[in-house]
Amino acid sequence: MEGRWFQKEDRWKDRALCLQHRPRDRFRVVVDQHRRRHRSSGYVSSSTQPWLQRFRHFRSQTLATSSTLYRKIVSKEFDTEEDSVLTQILQAVAVPVIGNVCHVFMHGLNHVQIYGGEKLQQGLLNRPDKTLLITVSNHIASMDDPLVIAALLPKSLLLDARNLRWTLCATDRCFRNPLTSAFFKCVKVLPVSRGEGIYQKGMDVAIAKLNRGGWVHIFPEGSRSRDGGC
Repeated sequence: MEGRWFQKEDRWKDRALCLQHRPRDRFRVVVDQHRRRHRSSGYVSSSTQPWLQRFRHFRSQTLATSSTLYRKIVSKEFDTEEDSVLTQILQAVAVPVIGNVCHVFMHGLNHVQIYGGEKLQQGLLNRPDKTLLITVSNHIASMDDPLVIAALLPKSLLLDARNLRWTLCATDRCFRNPLTSAFFKCVKVLPVSRGEGIYQKGMDVAIAKLNRGGWVHIFPEGSRSRDGGC
């Protein structure tokens, strides 16, 4: 009996020693693996660091960033092609005519409630010279631009085509052929291409109009809104 008891006691001691050694051994393995990973990552970083520095130096010396390039394009020295005399005459005729027709349609054939419209009118009449104006609205229907603008402004302001808004429209919608291109150009619409982002000629022309104190009306969605929000 005593021999068996000593054997059991030795077994418990062995198990206790195993439990003491196992966490220590596991900790050593984890530390060793961490050291190996750290050394390997350091080796990779040390070998790639010169190449990264060369690439950054090459990029900073030869390649201009998109924001820097964009600031150069739309600076105050940027000059767009001036509209011809014929185009200006057509704009002076087409914009007031379409604007007043839309005004009669909105206020004569429909019931419209406008809140705060006087702020837009004051902004157009009382803003200092060469002060730009940007207006934003949601986009639900294709006729939002002429109808909403005509509903907000009185007839006297709609007769001044020179101080009325410029707006943007996709080339695949408004500029499909020479006829529609000429028409939308006469009503102060600028072409933009879908998918080309903001770094394109149409956006540059719009910013140039703003730099000269113009009024640009935009639809932030870039397309008609599905839920009516902005």
